[in-house]
Amino acid sequence: MTVLITNDDGISSPGMHALARAIAAVVPVAVVAPEHERSATGHAITLHKPLRALRATIPGVDAPTWATNGTPADCVVLGVLDLLLERPEVVVSGINVGPNMGGDLTYSGTVSGAMEGAIMGIPSIAVSVAAEGDARFDVAAEVAVRLVEIVRRHGLPPDTLLNVNVPNLPRSQVRGVAATRQGLQRYINRLDKRRDPRGRTYYWLGGEREPAPDVEGTDSWAVQQGMVSVTPIQMNMTAQGVLETLGRLLHDVRL
Repeated sequence: MTVLITNDDGISSPGMHALARAIAAVVPVAVVAPEHERSATGHAITLHKPLRALRATIPGVDAPTWATNGTPADCVVLGVLDLLLERPEVVVSGINVGPNMGGDLTYSGTVSGAMEGAIMGIPSIAVSVAAEGDARFDVAAEVAVRLVEIVRRHGLPPDTLLNVNVPNLPRSQVRGVAATRQGLQRYINRLDKRRDPRGRTYYWLGGEREPAPDVEGTDSWAVQQGMVSVTPIQMNMTAQGVLETLGRLLHDVRL
């Protein structure tokens, strides 16, 4: 059986290359990744232009590899429904440079690649390194291999994926692996309004992390403690605690 690897940093990403080399040493892999960076695309899929997949190579990895003009979610669909000779046993997305915690999950192309795998009924894992600059991939790749082995043996519940965040530390300084819950990390949105040389308005969207305490047991807390955070994410986003109250509020609504 094959592990399908994708990412949002593109086919040339050293993080994905490290991931592919590590997993390929244990189980056959196939790679379908965007031809260039598609960070912060969320769970976008391509409906308004043709998708193309061209053969590519990854140094040190003897595996079927394609680069596409699609998003990470597109890559998983293309791989599962056409490019691979058999249905993959696991989907792994990453290794992303930069954390994907808290509110990041709604924006992240890395997490969305794993989400698409989960939607298609395949156990899936998203892997990120909490690095803002020079990223270390050795620990993240090792963690990914261990989790692939666990998921192959035990599976995951339907519509569930694992979101993994690894501190950007040497192996000797990593303090373990923790099962965590999604934290509350958010971004303060910034809109930079400018004018081009012809006087026309254009914008740069950006943002920075909102200062907030890291609550014990959350993904961001674990990473701050020097631990690998592994968070189970479910696709059903219903706010169960609100259903009963909402039902009472809607009881007398008549149309």
